[in-house]
Amino acid sequence: MTSEEPRQFDEVVASNERRLLRVALMLSGNIHSAEDLVQTALARAYPKWDRISRLEQPEAYLRKMVVNEFLSWRRRLTNRELPIAEVTEPAGDDLAGRQAQRDATWRLLATLPRQQRAVLVLRYYEDLPDEEIAAVLGCQASTVRSNAARALASLRAAVPAQNQGDPT
Repeated sequence: MTSEEPRQFDEVVASNERRLLRVALMLSGNIHSAEDLVQTALARAYPKWDRISRLEQPEAYLRKMVVNEFLSWRRRLTNRELPIAEVTEPAGDDLAGRQAQRDATWRLLATLPRQQRAVLVLRYYEDLPDEEIAAVLGCQASTVRSNAARALASLRAAVPAQNQGDPT
């Protein structure tokens, strides 16, 4: 690397670190795991930065590295414990209600296979089209659509199951 390239790497990291961290958080559901994902991806990108920096969109490549790192972490990010809490209807300014809803959402997302979760995060959080998601995940756009459909069907099926014991 030339003396110019580390500075470029630092600038790209500084301008994209928060976004990469948000994507990793949405994928992992845990801030500590998200930080580890981003750190690992950036550590792997640094030695290859001379090649990565010549790409049209090095930021997109870094995001792809974070997603791929998430998909490859099998046991390290898996937490078999599922906290059980009453899910309440969110009220206007009810902070506890919003937090309960957020926790319930994370629990539901955690039940999805990693590939399906990655598709939902990239589609609904990053607002990427199916073709870009396919490029990030290294699959066909039709695979992205089928993963999204399966994930949404699983989530829809899980929501009524959670509310069956609710007397209201």
